[in-house]
Amino acid sequence: MKIGELAQIAQCTVETVRYYEKEGLLPSPARTAGNFRLYGLGHVERLRFIRNCRALDMSHDEIRTLLGLADRPSEGCGAVNAIFDQHIVHVDERIRELMQLKAQLSGLRHRCEAEQAVDHCGILQGLAAMDTEARPERQTHLQ
Repeated sequence: MKIGELAQIAQCTVETVRYYEKEGLLPSPARTAGNFRLYGLGHVERLRFIRNCRALDMSHDEIRTLLGLADRPSEGCGAVNAIFDQHIVHVDERIRELMQLKAQLSGLRHRCEAEQAVDHCGILQGLAAMDTEARPERQTHLQ
């Protein structure tokens, strides 16, 4: 199948397919005499796997490692479990960050409870003053 067919089956764009090829997550396909890419069912399965991992907010490095493990089916799944355990820790960190963000946004929102002129808006005043407040460092595993 050609790249457009693969993208349609995997419910993504042609650019996404090319990007994953460039990143080394999707193997390069065979080419026709006219230099068109020819994909097979293995590409469909691998692309779906990649997209499912991305839907779980996994990094390319995590996906690359999982693909490498999937390519060695006779090995134990302890390494897969370790990647997921580590990813769960990253998700927990992100949840904490988002809870802090929500608290900060709620605090700003409570500064402006009544309808008033914009030049007296507590939210806008708070936003203008945020540079002086300590900003928590964002932790992420994505690169």
